[in-house]
Amino acid sequence: MILFPAIDLKDGACVRLKRGEMDEATIFNTDPAAQARAFVEAGFEWLHCVDLNGAFAGRSANAPAIRAIRAAIELPIQLGGGIRDRAGIEGWLEAGITRVILGTAALRNPALVKEAARAHPGRIAVGIDAKAGKVAVEGWAETSELEAVELARRFEDAGVAAIIFTDIARDGMLQGVNVGATAALANSVRIPVIASGGVAGIGDIEALLAANEPNIAGVVIGRALYDGRIDPAAALARVKVR
Repeated sequence: MILFPAIDLKDGACVRLKRGEMDEATIFNTDPAAQARAFVEAGFEWLHCVDLNGAFAGRSANAPAIRAIRAAIELPIQLGGGIRDRAGIEGWLEAGITRVILGTAALRNPALVKEAARAHPGRIAVGIDAKAGKVAVEGWAETSELEAVELARRFEDAGVAAIIFTDIARDGMLQGVNVGATAALANSVRIPVIASGGVAGIGDIEALLAANEPNIAGVVIGRALYDGRIDPAAALARVKVR
């Protein structure tokens, strides 16, 4: 299982939100590149990055910070937030982003996701953010009537590298990852699933491992790292034992 430390960007700073509410942002670092380097030094092997302003605006809004992160580290980076057309996808891949996450586009324009996945094998992920099991889009401002599992199945044979599944109700709340919903989704599709939202401590990592679902490929960790609730060395050691 891969542990993905998260850098969520709002107005150029590293922040954490509560349930996706932009007015509930806590600033943890005003230097995203320095934060990325700290994650490298801690031993992480991937970075998860989200352009929060971009998710609401429908276009990349924190490009300078993202480019600074890319220049500062050599780790692979998966990036989401406001990437909704082919130009945006191509631009970030050419800029050195390893994997682009498409969320709103997956619901609104599934053909774009499939075309991009065919053109860039292993470099396109689908972000599925859910409220009570229903897919939310536009920076979580709108909730559809589509079930998360149903959306995931639409990309079963598209060549998508991963699904990042976020339980919005738990995101940033330190209430524990939704292991049941994550495992159910992972068991329903062949696409690797990355859990996100609510990780509060190493117990959440243990719970995901205990689910014994081989299709759970990783977990995104945000506030618990910034708050010091998870020790990176202990967490990384635990997943390497697996």
